[in-house]
Amino acid sequence: MSTDSMSEPMSVPPASLDAALGDIDWTIPPAGSRRSWFSAPSGELAMLSLGDPGQPRVVLVPGATGSKEDFALMLPILAQAGYFVQSFDLAGQYQSHAAGADSAYTHQLFVEDLIAVLESGGPAHLLGYSFAGTIAQLVAVHRPDLLLSLALLTTPPSSGNVFESMRLLGRLAPFTSARRGAALMIWGIVTNKNRVPPRRLHFVRSRFALTSRRSVEEIVGLMMRSPDLRSRVRDLPLPKLVAAGSRDLWPLSAHEMFARDIGAEFRSYATGHSPSETTPHQLSADLLDLYARSGG
Repeated sequence: MSTDSMSEPMSVPPASLDAALGDIDWTIPPAGSRRSWFSAPSGELAMLSLGDPGQPRVVLVPGATGSKEDFALMLPILAQAGYFVQSFDLAGQYQSHAAGADSAYTHQLFVEDLIAVLESGGPAHLLGYSFAGTIAQLVAVHRPDLLLSLALLTTPPSSGNVFESMRLLGRLAPFTSARRGAALMIWGIVTNKNRVPPRRLHFVRSRFALTSRRSVEEIVGLMMRSPDLRSRVRDLPLPKLVAAGSRDLWPLSAHEMFARDIGAEFRSYATGHSPSETTPHQLSADLLDLYARSGG
């Protein structure tokens, strides 16, 4: 299905729209969107925006080895619903590969960058995808004034070494270094263990020509010592959502328990680790419900 189909009436069930999705060209940004650069503490971050800047803002943050394009199917849906939607490549990732090159990729680096993005446009509905969900939680507990709501998409539902609770790799996690873990992550992506369509596979492979290998290794290291933020996130007076695919890297039951622990709504979809790519209409519908609960 072409991106034009995203203008279809919302009376069509989101699951039906998702089932009709085809293999798009992920290098082509959504119609009407704008590419720009944001000067963050770590360096220049590549950003993609869509919608009226005068409307409530949504910030979608991709994870390790990802990029802003991971939300290409969601930007038009949310913008058409009346939101100004932005996403950016994390420092070291894809077109932001030069950011952070002269320093270590730490939680603090990513947190300071995200705070700067949020401060630049006022409070926003924030979504963190996978590793970025940890960064989103850190920002939420330190600067709740910058958030209207918090959504965590296939975010690791545990603390410490989050790889230990993965479905398949859990038993190997204690014996894997950050460098080996990054190599395994990249190998799984380029050999299409996610079983993505051809044009999506071409795009995710092409990103590695720019993405800093060191940034991936150091992010994996951070994921081996993830902070336990559950009680602090639970106490936040914000509408919260945890969303995951039924075939995610972590068991669905772990995501559901995580949602209960932080006082969040829980939604799941019949897909894997990337609902933003495979079930964007269903995820967007649940986000719009979340935003409505915030008064936004």
